[in-house]
Amino acid sequence: MITGNFPNLRLRRGRKKSWSRRLIAENNLTPSDFILPVFLTDGRNKKQAISSMPGVHRYSLDKLSSVVDRALKLKLPMIALFPYTNKKDKDKFGTEALNEDNLVCKALRLIKRKYRSEIGIMCDVALDPYTSHGQDGLVNNSYVLNDETVEILIKQSLLQAQMGCDVIAPSDMMDGRIGKIRKSLDRNGYKMTQILSYAIKYASNFYGPFRDAVGSKNILKGDKKNYQMDFRNSDEALREVSLDIKEGADMVMVKPGMPYLDIIKSIKEKFKIPVFAYQVSGEYTLLSNAINKGFVNKNAILESLISFKRSGANAIVSYYADRIDKILD
Repeated sequence: MITGNFPNLRLRRGRKKSWSRRLIAENNLTPSDFILPVFLTDGRNKKQAISSMPGVHRYSLDKLSSVVDRALKLKLPMIALFPYTNKKDKDKFGTEALNEDNLVCKALRLIKRKYRSEIGIMCDVALDPYTSHGQDGLVNNSYVLNDETVEILIKQSLLQAQMGCDVIAPSDMMDGRIGKIRKSLDRNGYKMTQILSYAIKYASNFYGPFRDAVGSKNILKGDKKNYQMDFRNSDEALREVSLDIKEGADMVMVKPGMPYLDIIKSIKEKFKIPVFAYQVSGEYTLLSNAINKGFVNKNAILESLISFKRSGANAIVSYYADRIDKILD
């Protein structure tokens, strides 16, 4: 507890010099705090710019090593794989998600063969990159079916584990899927495969550029409000986390990040579980465009990232992760 009064107590004394500010800083970032999202595409020798996300690209598999090498050089602990699925490979059931030669499975085999356990690999578990309607599950009369979708997610998770995925990350928001996935992994010999649950994924307006990156933006029919969380709610987030912990989640994700710093803080304080924040595509694009147009200083990136750490996040999924050395410099 602070005691004393001005002029004996001058808090600005600690702020006068750079060395002093660094010495008493309450929160700091290192490369170990970051996960790099990587978008995959078919073909060869491709590094495709994503118009809605300045500085972010899709990579063909033969270009993937350069991305992993960069991540290792920066000492990032993990990358996250997301596929751009060709329209011809999509159907209403998301069948391509269970194809052992889909982009994610090929990438997993390639990375594990070359890098083994030098870097962690996280894989998204959801059907939206693979469905012709852009929803995260099976649809009946505009409603996303829960239990029927979960049965497919179990198979998708097991396939990814078999291909070498280290962290299964269900982002679909179906009820009960964490427990069923955990049981399937354990039963099939993957007891040490971790589950990062997107326990708190809001039906947010900040996802547009990501949907563009994975090819679901222009095909999405309707919205996702009947399964993703209402952004007006916070107590419900605690209930979601409590259920997923009981079902076997090792870590939980809050998505989006900055609009939900209060949620990150509440979860960390109540459950003491590793909490990840996703600085989503809309956040990234808004900030990047503002910097490129000179509306804000580029140091706003660091300020935004520190806010996650200050709120209690253990790690941050960020499209800035491959430039983190320059941001922290």
